[in-house]
Amino acid sequence: MQVEESRVVSRRARWTGRVLSGLAVLFLVLDSVLKVLRLPAALDASAELGYSSDATFGLGVVLLACLVLFVVPRTAPLGAVLLTGYLGGAVATHVRFGSPVFSIVFPLLLGALLWGGLALRDTRTRALLWR
Repeated sequence: MQVEESRVVSRRARWTGRVLSGLAVLFLVLDSVLKVLRLPAALDASAELGYSSDATFGLGVVLLACLVLFVVPRTAPLGAVLLTGYLGGAVATHVRFGSPVFSIVFPLLLGALLWGGLALRDTRTRALLWR
């Protein structure tokens, strides 16, 4: 039985995927920890966008849970889908409040890093996306 070329992930692709995913995960972990610890910077930024302190804490917990799913290889695709929804909410919030373009584009870039990194390191995701 011959293995399809799309099912083989080179070492270079796997490491590139890990680096891309890692960059996005590091930023999102920082964001979620700031929210969960209810640090003033996170609370102030969230309040400007209409979120209460309790909502900010809840968003931080949800983000951490999604990140845990994303970093575990077996559940990474589910984590990516959930993080896509979370980041979509961020985009919608920034559009609603008329935030600068960078604030709207940044969550899109994070999503691209997450999915690109996952596709490079996970054969199941690669097969799903490039069938």
